[in-house]
Amino acid sequence: MVNNYFDTLIIGSGLAGFALALHLAPYKKVCIVTKQTIDSGASSWAQGGIAAALSATDSPAQHAQDTSIAGAGLCDVEITQYVTEHAASAIHWLIDEGVTFTGDQTSDTGFHLTKEGGHSVRRIIHSGDATGKAVQQTLIEKIRAHANICVLEHHIAIDLITSDKLSDYHSKTQNRQCFGAYVLDKNKGRVRTFTAQNTVLATGGASKVYLYTTNPDTATGDGIAMGWRANCRIANMEFIQFHPTCLYHPHAKSFLISEAVRGEGGLLKLPTGERFMPWHDQRAELAPRDIVARAIDFEMKKRGLDCVYLDISHKSASFLREHFPTIHARCLELGIDITKESIPVVPAAHYTCGGVMTDKNGKTDLHNLYAIGETAHTGLHGANRLASNSLLECLVFAHAAGNDIINQPTQTLPLLADWDESRVTDADEEIVIAHNWDELRRFMWNYVGIVRTTKRLQRAQRRIELLREEINEYYTNFRVTSDLLELRNLVDSADLIVRSAMLRHESRGLHYSKDYPGALPIAKNTVLKKETS
Repeated sequence: MVNNYFDTLIIGSGLAGFALALHLAPYKKVCIVTKQTIDSGASSWAQGGIAAALSATDSPAQHAQDTSIAGAGLCDVEITQYVTEHAASAIHWLIDEGVTFTGDQTSDTGFHLTKEGGHSVRRIIHSGDATGKAVQQTLIEKIRAHANICVLEHHIAIDLITSDKLSDYHSKTQNRQCFGAYVLDKNKGRVRTFTAQNTVLATGGASKVYLYTTNPDTATGDGIAMGWRANCRIANMEFIQFHPTCLYHPHAKSFLISEAVRGEGGLLKLPTGERFMPWHDQRAELAPRDIVARAIDFEMKKRGLDCVYLDISHKSASFLREHFPTIHARCLELGIDITKESIPVVPAAHYTCGGVMTDKNGKTDLHNLYAIGETAHTGLHGANRLASNSLLECLVFAHAAGNDIINQPTQTLPLLADWDESRVTDADEEIVIAHNWDELRRFMWNYVGIVRTTKRLQRAQRRIELLREEINEYYTNFRVTSDLLELRNLVDSADLIVRSAMLRHESRGLHYSKDYPGALPIAKNTVLKKETS
């Protein structure tokens, strides 16, 4: 029986997990478990930037108001105020860590601030058009250099180890606790047992449940599914944000065209060259993402289009190369010169606004278990996340969770049993997993996408039930693999999305139902709680 012990076990390698690890490292022994490499998380893909009231013409209150408007009445007022008031200090922490942001000596802040959909002023601090990459690379250097931080790449968490699964321990206390997790070492093909004073879910969102997404392949809802299986409450999973502008090209997998392109004057057009956003909203291209995504979806379906076009060619070539170097270079590789022609775009699943319910310190229903970043439902995003609030949420809650963990008393933990593989064999037909993965993503795209109906949701639910039966049979009889674990998590995440959507009998924010097109007078969260025997 070999247990790996750490003060804090962080599952996931995005900005939330990195920021937390660096906050804890002076005081705690930390382990970061990541299922691919240290730099493979979705945070590195973030282009736009980080929202914060930094200029003299802005304020946290104004930032909070914009967040609440985008959130369609579901943002938690206290949490929104807390995050926006701590935004500036989060940015300064990154600067102190060595992150370089794009400067502007004419600005009262010394930085170039851009404006994105839903924001009333320029408040997005950025590093060119690859902010996430710049932030992550800086923090990775710090993490690799810190003696108190262990990083285990190619390790995927299977499930949390909770007190109610330990009969001897559970009988002594009524408080449900988390003691660590079972983790598959993908390289060696063996399951390791990790014991920790505190465990943190920081695995990102579940957008890979859809056929088209701006997310990396790692976004399979692992933390949300593990939290659900451990009997944590899950909230607002119906609110999946579809980014309006993903590059439409057969050789451009998941490449995002930043919202900042529209913020700097980009116009959405039909193939005829005619603008269409003014027909849908008075804010036109700068309307919140849910409105823009629905407008594009409407025009594509109405006219039988494969895509629409985003045109910023009226700006100078030097401006575009300076402000959007990554987008300019990638499009040019694919034969699209954004200085002279429009960019073909389609909506794609982008961000999971719901997740594991937490308080303002990132604490979940399970004692010693935290959830931060896209995995968590904090109440900040409501029914629709305001652009560039995602990296901000990671930073603010990583700091809050870090302070809470530091102040937790050390407890004596039970000895955890090894993973039992005595009654399983190797799978005989791995192709079944690939087929199920493809089927899931296609029917989720068709039935649980930007526009929904009750009948479509019911169809999706029936297919999920069939897939779950097959996956459970696989999980029970065969040795676990990374593909099987991800598929299991995707099916759980899809189930949570569909269940939540079926419970919301209205259209609000990112959830639009043709059967319930109006909004109810009172906005309420959709909270799912697992039935326990």
